[in-house]
Amino acid sequence: MRKIVVGAFMSLDGVMQAPGGPDEDPVGGFRHGGWAVPYFDEAMGAAVDAMLSRPIDLLLGRKTYDIFAAHWPYAGPDDPIGTLFDRITKFVATRDPDFDPAWKNSRTLGPDVVATLRKLKSEDGPDLLTQGSTDLLQTLFREDLVDELYAFVFPVVLGGGKRLFADGAAPLALTLESSKTSPSGVTANRYSRAGAVRTGSFEFEQPTAAELERRRKLR
Repeated sequence: MRKIVVGAFMSLDGVMQAPGGPDEDPVGGFRHGGWAVPYFDEAMGAAVDAMLSRPIDLLLGRKTYDIFAAHWPYAGPDDPIGTLFDRITKFVATRDPDFDPAWKNSRTLGPDVVATLRKLKSEDGPDLLTQGSTDLLQTLFREDLVDELYAFVFPVVLGGGKRLFADGAAPLALTLESSKTSPSGVTANRYSRAGAVRTGSFEFEQPTAAELERRRKLR
C-alpha cells in the first residue's frame, strides 16, 4: 500500500509560501519569496536527498505543479532532482476539469480528489510525496490522509503567508523518527503517524475551590 508523505519547507511560524524565489508565489502581497535559499548548505542537501531516496511519485496542487513544470524539465540532465521529477509520475489536484498537464508522466486526480487518493493509497506502488501545495495539504490533513511528514524548519519568522496547518486538520499524534540540524540552523524532522492524540493532566487530583470557581467562570 502507498503512503502519503508530506515534504514541507516551513518557517518557525509555519509559513510555506515561496521558499525558492521572489517570483515563485507573490500572491497576497507576500514579500519574502526566497527565504529558504540562504539556509541551504551541504547538510540540507543531504536531508532533502534522503527524503527523495525512497520510491516516490509526486502529489502536487495545481499551483505548485505549474511552478515545477516551468522549472524542473529545464534543469538539464546533470541535475539529479530534475531528472527524478521528470521520470516519475506527477499526480495533480486541480479544480479545472479541462486542465491537460503537458509535463510528461503527469495526470490529474479527477473531480473527487479525496476518493482518488484513497484508492491510490490502497494500491501497490511508490509513495506519494507532496512538495509545496498548501491548499492541497489542508485537504490531506482535514481528511486524515497523511502518513508521514518531513518538516524542514528554518530559523526565520515570516509573520504571514500560506501555512502548513490551518483550522480543520484532523487531530493526529506523531512520532519523531529522526531529527538533524544543519550548520545553517535548519532542523530536518521526519515524523510518522502515532494514532490518536493522547492527553493527560498536571492538575491536582482534588481541585481547589479557586480552581472550581475559575472553571465556573469559563462556562
